[in-house]
Amino acid sequence: MSEKPRIVILGGGFAGMFAARNLRRRMGDSAEIELINAENYFVFQPLLPEVAAGQVTAPHAASPLRLLLKGVFVRKAVVHSIDFERQEITVFQGVQRRHTLVRYDHLVIALGQSSDLSMITGLPEHAMTLKTLEDGRLLRSHVIEKLEHAEITQLPEVKQQALTFTVIGAGFSGIETVGEMAEFIERSLKYYKNIDRSEIRIVVVEMADRVLAELPPALGTYARRKLEARGIEFQLSTGVESASGTHLVTSAGEWIGTRTIVATIGSAPSKLVRDLDLPLKAGKIQVDRSFRVPAHGNVWALGDCALIPMVDRPDAKSDYAPPTAQFAVREARHLAKCIDDAVNGKQLAPFVYSSKGALASLGARSGVGDIMGIKISGFPAWLIWRAYYVAFLPGMSTRFRVLMNWLLDAITPRNVVQLSKPPAPGARHVLYHAGDRIYEKGNRADGVYTVVSGAVEMITHDPETGKEQRRRLGPGQHFGMRLILGEDRRQATARAAEHTRVLVLDREEVLKIADGIDDFRRHFEERIERELGRHWDRGDGQPVKRVAAVD
Repeated sequence: MSEKPRIVILGGGFAGMFAARNLRRRMGDSAEIELINAENYFVFQPLLPEVAAGQVTAPHAASPLRLLLKGVFVRKAVVHSIDFERQEITVFQGVQRRHTLVRYDHLVIALGQSSDLSMITGLPEHAMTLKTLEDGRLLRSHVIEKLEHAEITQLPEVKQQALTFTVIGAGFSGIETVGEMAEFIERSLKYYKNIDRSEIRIVVVEMADRVLAELPPALGTYARRKLEARGIEFQLSTGVESASGTHLVTSAGEWIGTRTIVATIGSAPSKLVRDLDLPLKAGKIQVDRSFRVPAHGNVWALGDCALIPMVDRPDAKSDYAPPTAQFAVREARHLAKCIDDAVNGKQLAPFVYSSKGALASLGARSGVGDIMGIKISGFPAWLIWRAYYVAFLPGMSTRFRVLMNWLLDAITPRNVVQLSKPPAPGARHVLYHAGDRIYEKGNRADGVYTVVSGAVEMITHDPETGKEQRRRLGPGQHFGMRLILGEDRRQATARAAEHTRVLVLDREEVLKIADGIDDFRRHFEERIERELGRHWDRGDGQPVKRVAAVD
């Protein structure tokens, strides 16, 4: 080991950021400390529901890592792999994602967890999550988009779906999200004269038989009743079977027409953690009571990605540290001591900590909490929740900005400015249930479709007789190809004949791929000529002849 040990921390969340801060405070200039993170900022995740509700602006829920970590080298890069034998980390950094090796003497893994919704059909394609700053910003924009749509649509079914908001999961994240979202919607309705509060439906779907299972039952019951009084519906002991762009199907067999699904479930290890040659249990890195990974004397893990025992022989879930910010901060403090002791040849002490309680905001100036065994609810709990998080925020500038956000929110209306719509990826999968309308004749074209599984029914009318004509398309077949030729209005109606998954490509994506891959272009040239009776001109992309009237 070099005279001045190099300590590298992977991850800039609660565990990683506070670990770097505590290591710097404890070891000072006696160690080189580096933190590697994909972003150059720390996100205060408990504020994300308020970001989604427009109560706190997105930049004010984040702080620059370099401001918080003076004396720590911050590297904005993506970790690719770790060679434990050579003690090297491979990262991709910079605009060109240059391959770079980072050496370490001690490695701290604090990569948190990611979202995995793949266990439920349609959820990865159609559910929104609330894990990142961008998630919060996009959810706010999405809710505004649904209100705007409902304000002007002439179709009752579409309006009902646009005004139905569903949240999957009734833990802390789910309850705080639905509470803030409901308040945002309620305070925004005065701007939408064609929407009545009675038309809004907000549904929480939860597998457990109660909400906020982390708190005493009485507080969970209070939270549910308080939210129900605000018109929020709870479906407990209920799972989700499938989802699409227009429906959520529950295990009870109900089809909920909705265009907003927020999933607060599905925590899973990141791909990097899964790929590491380290012992995993329940998707987390196994460590001892001092956070050290077995068989690796200089590799440590903490936070949500680590399974941290609180007793010598753990055999129950409660014997491990819970994945909360409160524990992550305490773990970071103890980790700094452990690494300092390891560098100096001292014996490592086990991590010991007892929770001081938990708090949850319900929105609308109400909350619940259990602090040192004392149960509180209503406005006092909400006030303590705010005071606690202000004190918990890293950096005076962040505290000041958040306090100003809260003050302005208390005395001014909610801002419904939609700076940008949630962008649809240029290539995306979409799931439709049987009978779902994909698009109607006359609609503005939004993409070129390929059937991946299931079947689609194309409905047209004979221009001479007016008689309805139907054509069934199966896997591998395309529809909506007129968009490639520059036509932006649909000439047919498309509906899902059964549960169907399609691949949607924007026109720009098709043209880009066609420009670079000859086989791809020839494939569509042949189908456009065969099915539309037209020619895709290689020069300006415009059609040179018209024959058929099929979309």
